[in-house]
Amino acid sequence: MTETGVIHGRFQVLHLKHMEYLLAAKMRCRTLYVGITHPDISAYPATSPLDEHGTTKTDNPLTYLERFEMIRDALLDFGVKREEFEIVPFPISSPDVLLQYAPADAVYYMSICSPWDEEKYQILQSLDLNIEVLWKRAAGEKGITGTELRTMIARGQEWKQYVPKTAAEYLEKNGIDQRIRQLYYTYGGK
Repeated sequence: MTETGVIHGRFQVLHLKHMEYLLAAKMRCRTLYVGITHPDISAYPATSPLDEHGTTKTDNPLTYLERFEMIRDALLDFGVKREEFEIVPFPISSPDVLLQYAPADAVYYMSICSPWDEEKYQILQSLDLNIEVLWKRAAGEKGITGTELRTMIARGQEWKQYVPKTAAEYLEKNGIDQRIRQLYYTYGGK
């Protein structure tokens, strides 16, 4: 088992496929750093044309703090001890500052399901980091995506079965489901 691991994602909204990824990485290390990409879309906007979801409020309705709390609560609910994980900003769009937030001597776990994931792999490789690909899947094998989930929430469709129970509770308690609906219809949802 590795001492320290790092994973990353936008987690806009945390769903069960994210949990699969989080827990697969946690099983491989004692301490897991969960990196939240685009912690602030103004300070760290998408810089690659392949990063299609890193610039708009519709694609990024949750704040860094909301994602932090949602991930923390879900990991605890899934039985991960609080001393076994940290949650940090992960500005993948600014690789020159990335290692100010995440440890350089960790194993960086990834899943590769898109050209953007391939580019992120290249970014981490350019920083001379130790990378382990957990799985490589075609887009159709990926499962639920944050985009699909936000659309379901916005349209009032059934969505709770795709997210950890604590995440569904968090979204509703904090009115984030309503925010997603408002953003969706204000900014041209389908």
